[in-house]
Amino acid sequence: MNSRNHIAVIGAGLIGSLLSIYLAKRGYKVSVFERRADMRVSNTEAGRSINLALSTRGIKALEEVGLADVLKSVAIPMHGRMMHDLQGNLSFLPYGREGQYINSISRSGLNEVLMNEAEKHNVTFHFNNKCLAVDFEQTSLTLHDLNSKQNVTKEFDLIIGADGAFSAIRSAMQITDRFNYAQHYIEHSYKELHIPAGENNKHLLEKNALHIWPRESFMMIALPNPDGSFTCTLFLANQGSNSFNSLTTSEDISTFLTRNFPDAVKLIPGLINQYHTNPTSSLVMIKCFPWVKNKTLVIGDAAHAIVPFYGQGMNAGFEDCRILNNLLSKHNDNWPIVLEEFQTIRKPDTDAIAELALSNFIEMRDLVADPKFLLRKKIEAKLHELYPDKWIPLYSMVTFNDSIRYSEALAMGRKQQMIMDKILTTPEINATWQQLNFKEIVSQLER
Repeated sequence: MNSRNHIAVIGAGLIGSLLSIYLAKRGYKVSVFERRADMRVSNTEAGRSINLALSTRGIKALEEVGLADVLKSVAIPMHGRMMHDLQGNLSFLPYGREGQYINSISRSGLNEVLMNEAEKHNVTFHFNNKCLAVDFEQTSLTLHDLNSKQNVTKEFDLIIGADGAFSAIRSAMQITDRFNYAQHYIEHSYKELHIPAGENNKHLLEKNALHIWPRESFMMIALPNPDGSFTCTLFLANQGSNSFNSLTTSEDISTFLTRNFPDAVKLIPGLINQYHTNPTSSLVMIKCFPWVKNKTLVIGDAAHAIVPFYGQGMNAGFEDCRILNNLLSKHNDNWPIVLEEFQTIRKPDTDAIAELALSNFIEMRDLVADPKFLLRKKIEAKLHELYPDKWIPLYSMVTFNDSIRYSEALAMGRKQQMIMDKILTTPEINATWQQLNFKEIVSQLER
């Protein structure tokens, strides 16, 4: 393929927009089709998106297209988790070494920057265009223009579905032969709430932290915004006690939130109205394979949607784009070879981050307030301080090290978990952990 070739990208979200920049910079003609209106002129996202945590893997991709600095300038560094107990007492747990942090960033703001940059590279966006059908043999799309109400079928040299968890491209793949697909809704959903800024746009909570109210079977988090506000996300089971289904009246809602998040409730004006107005959204995990049908590829959430609890959904999708671009360079844009290698090497990593994201939900809602968990973190931090190249905490491998694959991080994390589980059975470990033989502990990783 060369610059005369025409690539269709379905989905103008974060992944589709970034990928279109990569492809346009390689000289391809790129058309992006999006079923929604242009978000730059129509705000349709309120209450429907979890704030994003941009970390090393995502930043690496943005660096390659020249956007990392401008986006980091409008992001807010979060150096760790700030835990809130039932009495409103605070405790802080750093994410990594000093100087390591993740970035709270606006989904819509980031998306707009990516679309504007894509247009600078002559990418054409077609909004209000819904994909009705895909012909994998002809590499063609049938699109419905929601404005003109007309259907049109167009042929392309390549089609890439970056249209999210409920991808139209992947749905078309699902009815083809030998296509494996699984989706799983977890028992929890989420609802957004909003803490406004104080006087002079002052943040009413610690600005440079991700706030967590861990309550075992449920939790709330809050991420800072540049305007001084916080976006809160309540994660709650759908059924049973302490669930969205059980909170039927305004009184029920007020009682539940006041009892479990007393310090946060004081900062949320119009709480009950926000609760009733903002939608309750489900959380789904999707796995499928293969990701390629002839000259059509699915990427990002369309191929591997995960739950948000590791803050890696967007970062994994951006890493998809970076790896695909690197393979194009490696194989001189030989797409058949690139597509096969991409799905082969990437699938184990996206399966791994899906598993890690689900297990991190348990950590965030249950364990961050557990003294044994906090002791484990102290020991691991000491091991990392003494042997930084040998013992890297799992969170750091996933979040701060783009040279370690997700699948490698998962495997090493399991080995570390086994070692730490044994250490924590040591009698009087709370008082004696600093006298542990740290060199011997690290040596166990190589056995």
